[in-house]
Amino acid sequence: MVTVLLFPGQGAQKVGMTKDLAARFPEALATLESIDAALQTSLTQLMWDGPEAELTLTHNAQPAILAHSVAVLAVVRDRLGDVVAAAGHSLGEYSAWVASGALEAPAAARLVRRRGELMLEAGEARPGAMAAVLGLGTAEVELACAQGAIETHGTVVAANLNSPDQTVISGDPDSVRRAGELCQAAGAKRVLPLKVSGAFHSPLMEPAVSGLREALGATRFGHPAFPVVANATAGFVETGTEAADVLAAQLTSPVRWVDSMRRLAERYPDAQWLELGPGGVLTGLLKRIVPDATCVALGTASQLDAWMAA
Repeated sequence: MVTVLLFPGQGAQKVGMTKDLAARFPEALATLESIDAALQTSLTQLMWDGPEAELTLTHNAQPAILAHSVAVLAVVRDRLGDVVAAAGHSLGEYSAWVASGALEAPAAARLVRRRGELMLEAGEARPGAMAAVLGLGTAEVELACAQGAIETHGTVVAANLNSPDQTVISGDPDSVRRAGELCQAAGAKRVLPLKVSGAFHSPLMEPAVSGLREALGATRFGHPAFPVVANATAGFVETGTEAADVLAAQLTSPVRWVDSMRRLAERYPDAQWLELGPGGVLTGLLKRIVPDATCVALGTASQLDAWMAA
């Protein structure tokens, strides 16, 4: 059986994350220590003890989630069998490149720290908003965004295409609010404002792109052992030289998660899917996109013990 790896994105962070992994698995502890050294700060201490408000800041949350994912990866790497592809949601795409062997974990941590700083700066320069639209098809959400942008003379786009009935919208606050109202009028079950520091995956992130390209250009990407599916295109990226372009494009492009999962399922219909990192959000989304897929979330020591004992 072949394996597809999934890596979660921002929002899955919480105080105490990885503490059980570090206590149980020396490989996880060594990985966390290498990331602390790369960042020249005790990210691990922040992950374990908080405060939560500081951990939630995007330039901390992003490397924390990556650190959790690659700590799990370090534990299971020799037990994964035939890994044929990986995908990560937003910053999780960086974890996917680590899994492929094209990017070292410390370098990835430095990249996502810089990514978070640039995104925070862009959000401060032009404050934005995001909201999750539940129970409405993507096409209807996109129509509402187009109408909301026209009515408010602003920007709002479908930013995270998470499942057939869950889309996150992003843009100027008034435009997001109006698009959300139009989504509810069109039949959305709920529209939930998100606590974010900017309008991620929208044109409002454009000021962050040049800085991220510079950081990506200064980072060595090797040849991946297997392809990574890019958020921006939902296409299979098979060389490290392409990684910088798709990761830079990701900042202002929608996360095409539904298309990504469907393409993976079409290519590997009999794969086992493993979600490595905190929480199990991607496992839940996958069941709504590819109902017959088998996915296991591996993020805690107990989950890893149970999976390795099976």
